[in-house]
Order: sequence, then C-alpha cells, then structure tokens
Amino acid sequence: MDRVALRGLRARGHHGVFPKEREEGQTFVVDLVLGLDTRPAAADDDLTRTVHYGIVAEEVVAVVEGDPVDLIETLAERIARVCLKHDVVQEVEVCVHKPDAPITVPFDDVTVTITRSRA
Repeated sequence: MDRVALRGLRARGHHGVFPKEREEGQTFVVDLVLGLDTRPAAADDDLTRTVHYGIVAEEVVAVVEGDPVDLIETLAERIARVCLKHDVVQEVEVCVHKPDAPITVPFDDVTVTITRSRA
C-alpha cells in the first residue's frame, strides 16, 4: 500500500475535560498517513484517481474546529472516519498532538496515535 502523508495540520479547538480548555481553546496539531493505491492516478496523471490531500486537510481542520470532545482519542477517531470517507483511502494513521495540555510538569507534547482501516 502506498502512503500520502500530511504533517503538522494546525487548528484551534475547544477539546478537553477541564472548563478552561473548553472556554479558551488551544491549538491542536494533526499528522495523517493515508494508505491507498496511487498506481491508477500515476498511470493516468489523474487527480480524480487518488486522494485530494487539500480537501482532506480542510476536512480535518473542520473536525478539530468543530464540536468539542473530552478526549483526544475521540478527536482522533472522528478524524479517521472523515479520512476513510474518501473511497480510495483504505487505511489511515492519525496522530493528534496536544502541545498545550494542562500538565503540571515540563513536557514537549502529548499525542494519541490510532490506525483505522476499511477491513
């Protein structure tokens, strides 16, 4: 399976279990790896035979900016479902970063990574 990756998609969301997170919001960063067969698109040099990553990026940002959830696990699941709506995408790996998570000790990042497929 071939891979198309989008790294570092940024959007402001109001996800989290604490009232301050819901009220003020914070930046979330999303990395995607889409699994698909790119051979048909490459053979014909045809965008309609592959995934349009610009559209996927917009859809993912809309999910992050959309209805709040408590857990980034839930957010990752919603993002995976959006990606798998594209017929050519057979598998997706979603990594949601929450770099401003409310943790009381120094840290660089908090991430949740999931892999989902049609099978």
